[in-house]
Amino acid sequence: MRERNTYFANRLFTGSRWLEQQVVVTERSAIVDIVPATVIHEPYTAQFPVMAPALMDIQIYGAHDRLLSVYPEPASLELLYHYCREGGAAYFQPTVATNSYDVFKKAIDAVAAYQKNGGRGCMGLHIEGPWINPVKRGAHLAEFIHVPTVDQVQALLDYGKGIITMITLAPETCSADIINLIRSYGIVISAGHSNATYQQAIDAFNKGIPTATHLFNAMSALQHREPGLVGAIFDHESVMCSIVPDGYHVDFAAIRIAKKQMNERLFAITDAVTNTTTGPYPHKLNGDKYESNGTLSGSALNMIGCVKNLVQKAHITLDEALRMCSLYPAQVMGLSHRTGRIEKGYNVAMVGLTETLEVLKVVDE
Repeated sequence: MRERNTYFANRLFTGSRWLEQQVVVTERSAIVDIVPATVIHEPYTAQFPVMAPALMDIQIYGAHDRLLSVYPEPASLELLYHYCREGGAAYFQPTVATNSYDVFKKAIDAVAAYQKNGGRGCMGLHIEGPWINPVKRGAHLAEFIHVPTVDQVQALLDYGKGIITMITLAPETCSADIINLIRSYGIVISAGHSNATYQQAIDAFNKGIPTATHLFNAMSALQHREPGLVGAIFDHESVMCSIVPDGYHVDFAAIRIAKKQMNERLFAITDAVTNTTTGPYPHKLNGDKYESNGTLSGSALNMIGCVKNLVQKAHITLDEALRMCSLYPAQVMGLSHRTGRIEKGYNVAMVGLTETLEVLKVVDE
């Protein structure tokens, strides 16, 4: 890759506005300018019909028949990286669902080795469970679910320091001391697989839990006499929440309703798994979704599939769908100051698309 690169876009989405016939100029992996094409008098490094901020998936479990919890190895993460790039994502957060502490530690080791050896795109590890509510376990296995002690949490956080970046837990099952301990490590806590009451959830959000996991799925529902976790998410001023836009986890009308209520607080994840016949979660592809032990267990999405579904089936505008798959997850992870936009000073993390939203190339110098 040359030190200076120029990328032409017939239509450029910066993350906030659309521009016509622009060139993004980069140097040393940073965006240094955005200028009209008429200003540049040199061959372009690449040309695209549409260019937008690269997408980001903060909840994905495996790809190409290599579920991370079954194959906790750098090679699995390399396959996952390429799967995500094919879907327009430059960044991904591999996820391990409720499991044994031994599996969590092996996944931590895999991410650490992958990053140490120059592996690209991996933001860190998302641990989903086992500190969740068994009433809302979904496809998670009951035998691994438990209320944690401070010592158990401390031991896992110490082992995964600098590697664990997100933990999904049920706030009603974890003490304030545990919540504060996790936050002290700089880890993003997400409320999920939870049967919290409205008030329990509001209290948790007000005490520092900034986001929630897969809206509507595996959480206490919005009822007129008990608004539950869904109601608390809708009602809170700042808490964000992911959603799985595949039409199976959530009906597209429900996505549209949630979007009207939450606006920029709603973002997309794939929640994608892969075929596996070993381990406690034998995911099997059934049509264009995955099931485990007869229960819906994950999607077959990639991130550009999320964008397309949000636009074509949930009838959300393209610019907002792109933000739901790039800028908003970056905000959740505290990275929106350097990715999620195409602006001067930001990292080079862009995706070239056709007019029909097919991925041509992820540019991440």
